[in-house]
Amino acid sequence: MIPNVNIAAHNNDNTCKEKAVIMLEDGTSFEGFYEGKPIESGGELVFNTAMNGYQELITDPSYNGQIVIMTYPMIGNYGINNEDFESKKAWLSAYVAKNIVSKYSHYTAVKSLTDFLNENNIPVITGVDTRALAIYLREKGSTNGYIALKSKGIDYIKEKVKNVPIMEGLNLASNVSAGQLYKKYVKKPEFNVTIIDYGIKYSTIECLNALNANLTIVPHDSSKEYVFATNPDGILLSNGPGDPKALFNEIKIIKELIGKKPIFGICLGHQLLALSLGFNTYKLKFGHHGINHPVKNVKTSKIEITSQNHGFCVALEDSHSNKNLKNTEITHISLNDGTVEGIKNKSLSLFSVQYHPESSPGPNDSKYLFEDFKKLCLKNKIENN
Repeated sequence: MIPNVNIAAHNNDNTCKEKAVIMLEDGTSFEGFYEGKPIESGGELVFNTAMNGYQELITDPSYNGQIVIMTYPMIGNYGINNEDFESKKAWLSAYVAKNIVSKYSHYTAVKSLTDFLNENNIPVITGVDTRALAIYLREKGSTNGYIALKSKGIDYIKEKVKNVPIMEGLNLASNVSAGQLYKKYVKKPEFNVTIIDYGIKYSTIECLNALNANLTIVPHDSSKEYVFATNPDGILLSNGPGDPKALFNEIKIIKELIGKKPIFGICLGHQLLALSLGFNTYKLKFGHHGINHPVKNVKTSKIEITSQNHGFCVALEDSHSNKNLKNTEITHISLNDGTVEGIKNKSLSLFSVQYHPESSPGPNDSKYLFEDFKKLCLKNKIENN
């Protein structure tokens, strides 16, 4: 069993900072220091192995409800700029790192990482033994946690962590989805895509616009009639946070869309599409969070290095009652744990992947998937004209 880990101040940088405690569900605690505002917060703890791309990470709506622990020991050295946002704000519950650089150095930077997170009322904790915390999560699995001032007292923090909602059964898409329809058009459009927004990232929009797609982004709970009224040549189901099984109404809507237009699902969209096809999803022990996850393309046998952020996974269970089983194939698998990373149903003109092909942050190995989606959309457009 991993013991409680207490981090003492060993340098002058921490002498004036307020001590923080990260309390876990089983009573294990990790100590660190608040950077800036001493904000209390709770959520599911996940560790991310990326060495850069922190601006894209903290503004990714998929991290809503999560306390993110960075395993790389030094974060923040290039600051925050005006170009690398994935949404309008930071969505995570808290940000934890061994060290965060306050004196950033990059010509595009406009502020520090700490200042940006404080402006968004996100607690920032440093001085934590993030290696021990990541090992704990790998051995014990994902757990809820609560962050507060040490001066509040251990009993107070222990009571607070009990009230943090568990991720299983949690619908978070409504927290991050757009409240109303909006459009992202291009000068020379070739096809129209409607994106159902469960937590869309700006880079996904940019990838489709770059392929000359006119985009209409609609809220997560938009009806079949509302979606079809936007006249799409294809439908994209976006990434997002939370448990896919909790999105009952969204799954019902996707069932009504299947077979009518080409569909491409990403991350949460992938899970929702699988559930709509009659398959299952389940909670991973500690999820996939990072920008260097190897995935095998089953058809080509090529290996893609991918950007991932998910705690749930798809299972194509053998069910005689599922008519879609025969025509749905696994297209990609994780080389880390063998889990399903992509599915396709050619007869229904749909496919989806568990990872983030927009690659922001991360490598560009998987951007070809947007080209594949464009081909399906153009085919549908020709057939319906």
